[in-house]
Amino acid sequence: MSRKKTLSRKKQLALLAGAAALVAGTAVVMTGTSQASVACDGLATALSNNEQFIAGQRANPDAQSDARIANREAVIEQIKRQQAASGCDAGAPPEDVAAPPAEGSAPPADEAAPPAEGGAGEGAVGEVVCAGSTVTLSGEGGAPAASSGEFPVGTQLKVTNLDNSKSTTVEVTSASGSCALLNNAAFEQVREPGKFLIRNARIERVG
Repeated sequence: MSRKKTLSRKKQLALLAGAAALVAGTAVVMTGTSQASVACDGLATALSNNEQFIAGQRANPDAQSDARIANREAVIEQIKRQQAASGCDAGAPPEDVAAPPAEGSAPPADEAAPPAEGGAGEGAVGEVVCAGSTVTLSGEGGAPAASSGEFPVGTQLKVTNLDNSKSTTVEVTSASGSCALLNNAAFEQVREPGKFLIRNARIERVG
């Protein structure tokens, strides 16, 4: 009888250990899935921004349009490679992401927030613009910079990630379909690990 009871207890402990391992494994999978979803949303938004920019250049071409389109097509190919490496569905639209503002549009005056204090390491305070806009990356290399469909080349924009209080001030060096689209170097200065989209951003024009 004693032996049977001992074996029974061992079986119970083994079952409990197996159940705990299953729960832990499920939690890891759910966490990984959530992080992958955020990354895929950011990549999908970056892809959409670049595709909209190309469409705009083709609709209203100028002397530099061919060069800009070629550059953005290269960026799109890089984003698609990142999507494939991350296991993203390239055809799926990003979830819960506001569409980028149209070229030349500006937020209503009553939506603009008052200038706020600068983020960590950034003392400049400017006019808050494009209230409610999300910020993602263009996939372009080079020194920290931004592209914009709202502001001309040479404009200084300060982008703050309100989720981690990190900010960067960069110059607009090219056009895009977004209020502010950061290149890889600028995005690295304000991003949260593993994320390709800043949902809670403050964009200020400081020059």
